[in-house]
Amino acid sequence: MAVVPTDRAARDCIAAGQAVLGIEFGSTNIKASLIGADHEQLASGSHAWENQYVERTWTYSLEAVASGLQEAVAMLLADAEKRHGVRPQQFAAIGISAMMHGYLAFDQAGELLVPFRTWRNTSTGQASAALTEAFGVNIPLRWSVAHYYQALLDGEEHTSRIGHLTTLAGYVHQKLTGRRVLGVGDASGMFPIDSATGGYDAALGRRFDELAAASGASGRLFDLLPQVLPAGQDAGRLSPEGARLLDPSGTLQPGAAFCPPEGDAGTGMVATNSTAPRTGNVSAGTSIFAMVVLDAPLAFPHQEIDLVATPAGDPVAMVHCNNGASELAAWAGVFGEFAAALGSPADSEKVFSTLFAAALEGCRDGGGLLAYNYLSGEPVTGLQEGRPLLLRTPDSSLNLGNLMRAHIYGVFATLSLGMRILAAEHAAVEKMYAHGGIFRTAGVAQRFLAAALDVPVAVGSTAGHGGAWGIAVLAAYRLARAEQPQLELSDYLADRVFAGAAVNTVLPDPTDVAGYAAYLRAYVDGLSVERAAIHAI
Repeated sequence: MAVVPTDRAARDCIAAGQAVLGIEFGSTNIKASLIGADHEQLASGSHAWENQYVERTWTYSLEAVASGLQEAVAMLLADAEKRHGVRPQQFAAIGISAMMHGYLAFDQAGELLVPFRTWRNTSTGQASAALTEAFGVNIPLRWSVAHYYQALLDGEEHTSRIGHLTTLAGYVHQKLTGRRVLGVGDASGMFPIDSATGGYDAALGRRFDELAAASGASGRLFDLLPQVLPAGQDAGRLSPEGARLLDPSGTLQPGAAFCPPEGDAGTGMVATNSTAPRTGNVSAGTSIFAMVVLDAPLAFPHQEIDLVATPAGDPVAMVHCNNGASELAAWAGVFGEFAAALGSPADSEKVFSTLFAAALEGCRDGGGLLAYNYLSGEPVTGLQEGRPLLLRTPDSSLNLGNLMRAHIYGVFATLSLGMRILAAEHAAVEKMYAHGGIFRTAGVAQRFLAAALDVPVAVGSTAGHGGAWGIAVLAAYRLARAEQPQLELSDYLADRVFAGAAVNTVLPDPTDVAGYAAYLRAYVDGLSVERAAIHAI
């Protein structure tokens, strides 16, 4: 990777309107990243937000989307001015990314018909099962088509007035450009993609229309879905209205080129340079998921495995778990409060690093403790709802090291159950790349993930930038493809973005592998307690 630009080079890049902006709507943060010609981050901004549980539905309001977008961009503009002495007035390109899946239904006038139903909802069991059986392809609970079909099965009044369906990334992109399009990776979480054509699977589309007609739907599903575009394609330009939405002060100028909007899974693949066959990555946040780029089709459909696509359209096996590091973060918050109560307050980074260091001292199998991070339902283990639990046997050893090791193991437990299926399918992966805040403390979560998956796990120097940086790279690729139409995404990443990038790789430790395997056996047995808790509490 090229060296970090000088302050003068960065200032000139920003002043000339040549910097590239990436924005990602994550589950707990909206992040913005500004990059230069060598893909190094020049400035950043963020806005913290949380989903709301309203009438048994996980949702975000569109007002929160707009205000969070503006705050993240305002922080980035101010950061650029503070660090480089110039405030951006124009960008060369922009990319939008967001959490995948879910249900955003609009009428012909563009009005939202029902509150946004996010990926976290697990209320589509009937539709998911029916579509999986009819298609012969796994249709997960959180996919947009499952939400739509469930609404049809439930006879929801709004379904007769739907003008179009989209994802969160697609919605924001349309507000900024006027174009109703979607990157193929994000689109693959709405409806199955035909890898031969790069678009929605036409045969399955016809089958869906037949099923939907029986529930009173008219018209074609594909007329409701966004146009599918692979990475590097022209996805529009920043409109005057979009510029005012990003920057209400009116300083930001329209005209920036846009790449296709993508999902957070796709930007995670880009941020970890894992878009080529036999590469894979793990992204850990509110949810946790693994992506393995396939070099051959899976032999059978599996309820635990999604078949999605890279931003370039290559097939990917995805193990998606609804519950990631949120429960771990909650426990860290408690310890932070305790430190403050003792008169020794510490920031969150210090709290996490201290707790993670203690986990290294814990027993390899967690010492008889089990941690279930199920704040919401978990399809991989068949749970419609979640109950966070900490369990231990009477002869367990309750200490800080075991407690923290059990909680970190618990973040990876459900993921490793899904990955077992891919291993049985011989879906080869030579190395897993990891990114997310849990990996910031060196040598802990990375080591435990290597034990959980029994494969080498790499963390790159760019992984900490996350999906906002990843979608900025895709926006830069959009510019490069305009000049070199035959340039493949995997080659662009390998040769121009990650060449010479620092990567730290941890090999599985045999004693950790054995200890984690013992923990996981107990974890599977303890799921009966989790199921009982759902009915009892």
